[in-house]
Amino acid sequence: MTPTLAWRDGEFLKHGVPHRILSGSIHYFRIHPDLWEDRLRRVAATGFNTVDTYVAWNFHEQDEGSPDFTGPRDLARFVSIAGDLGLDVILRPGPYICAEWTNGGLPSWLTARTRAPRSTDPVYQDAVSRWLDLLLPQLVPLQAGRGGPVVAVQVENEYGSYGDDAAHLAWLRRGLLDRGITELLYTADGPTEVMLDTGMIDGTLAAATFGSRASEAQAMLRSRRPGEPFLCAEFWNGWFDHWGENHHVRSPASAAATLREIVDLGGSVSVYMAHGGTNFGLWAGANHDGRRIQPTVTSYDSDAPVGEDGRVSEKFRLYRDILAPATGGTVDALPGLPPDAARHAFSSAPLSPSAGLLSLATRGPATRAAGPLSFEELGIDTGLVTYRSSVTLPSHDVHLTVHGLHDRAYVFLDGRALGLLERDDAEPAVLTLPGFGRAAELTLVVEALGRVNYGPLLGEHKGILGGVQVDRRLVHGWEHHLTPLDRWVPDDLDGVAHAVIEVDGPADGWLAVPGDGDRFVWLNGALLGRLWSRGPQRRLYAPAPLWRPGANQVAVLDLTHPATYVEVHPDPDYGPAEEYVESLPTGTDDVVQELDDTARLA
Repeated sequence: MTPTLAWRDGEFLKHGVPHRILSGSIHYFRIHPDLWEDRLRRVAATGFNTVDTYVAWNFHEQDEGSPDFTGPRDLARFVSIAGDLGLDVILRPGPYICAEWTNGGLPSWLTARTRAPRSTDPVYQDAVSRWLDLLLPQLVPLQAGRGGPVVAVQVENEYGSYGDDAAHLAWLRRGLLDRGITELLYTADGPTEVMLDTGMIDGTLAAATFGSRASEAQAMLRSRRPGEPFLCAEFWNGWFDHWGENHHVRSPASAAATLREIVDLGGSVSVYMAHGGTNFGLWAGANHDGRRIQPTVTSYDSDAPVGEDGRVSEKFRLYRDILAPATGGTVDALPGLPPDAARHAFSSAPLSPSAGLLSLATRGPATRAAGPLSFEELGIDTGLVTYRSSVTLPSHDVHLTVHGLHDRAYVFLDGRALGLLERDDAEPAVLTLPGFGRAAELTLVVEALGRVNYGPLLGEHKGILGGVQVDRRLVHGWEHHLTPLDRWVPDDLDGVAHAVIEVDGPADGWLAVPGDGDRFVWLNGALLGRLWSRGPQRRLYAPAPLWRPGANQVAVLDLTHPATYVEVHPDPDYGPAEEYVESLPTGTDDVVQELDDTARLA
């Protein structure tokens, strides 16, 4: 079957007619499914003729052998809506996607048993084969050649910045072809020599990902692939945020200037992100700075032209002026915006007292073992694991040392909170314990932060990965209590702080929980995500479909300082802003090191 998209003399052709891909990235798994059509309409109104989305494997198969393609995971429905709106679709099925998504989209049950993801390791490839056998039947009928909107499929994702297993890339490409993919295949990598050279596949279009200096990226691609069209598979027009840092923005003028440069060079482009959405629940990933983990915030707004709650920005208006003429049209001919969502007015409500973290985290049966077990050994993906043991303490102060802590431990001795230990990969976590001169109950409530989504630490495990010492003695005989927060329904549990918010009907809102502390917030049983007082994000998006007329239940699990009330706001608060500027020289080894050492966008 002939692909819908082809190329000749450096130009894309669609059904043999010159064509330019003007795509906007939008992720179905970061949007409430009731809002898919609204967000797609807003992306189309920006001037895009195409949308692209990653496919998050771990979102569909949290438990091995139990795939889910329904409700918020109904990928075929999302693609079909885009097609009904006249948009082409590009799919990026990975299976590794990065995307600031926990574990880069790979299931933790898989990375629990392979030390070599994204390679020809038989354990990894066998699991990928089974996944493709499940996924591709969902997608093959949606290809343009069969009457659907899918015009291209990406092979893996930015592999050149990770490894050099060319045989694995070729195997993945063949796996897509053998399972019925007939549309255009392409790879996407950073515009450096080593990234392109190790990420490209023979017979497959090569694209670049970057945020600026489009002409240099084009020259780098042409030096490797003369005659191929220039495609920026990710134009980074914004940036994501880590907890404890400033909120990143990119000025509309800066972003529009680079977008115009790509278009003026005759290039095709995908804007990353056109609409970012939200890392609901515990799906946010993390980076690593070489010493400490850097968890990504709940918001994935990414300073996109279509914001997290759908409102449009100055970027939206500037992009329309660039994108409409790029395909020979006018701004007036672009699709109109759907009506803006109603927003809740400001309100507040008191929180009921909480039973406390220790009480909540030690409910249910315990798993016993001589040494501390990891999350993977306990069969839990994320949330909390409580480690409890008896220790004999001398009459003087001693040091508690936790080796391989991933990622935070709230320490209790005989039920009294002593402090917080945080992961530091250069030094073991150490805390002073008071001298009791007797046996005492030691409890560590360990929280897993987002799993690293980019770089060599992909697939690392969570929990306590080493031993626990009191001075020089190892602690043995542990009980483990599991609290998988992503599968909790806190309204059914006594002891979690609750508040009741009365509203007239569904509307968008932003929930805040003032005060110091780190916490999780639910609305009517749906986990919105993390909210840390360290910022930058200060309010969590609560989309209209989660609200109901009358009483709405807000639940808060505080990890440190209990809160006393919650607030509903009509607007977001992403915290103090910092301008994103891409200032790396293209095509040097310094870029490779910099991209390995710093947070990446995709």
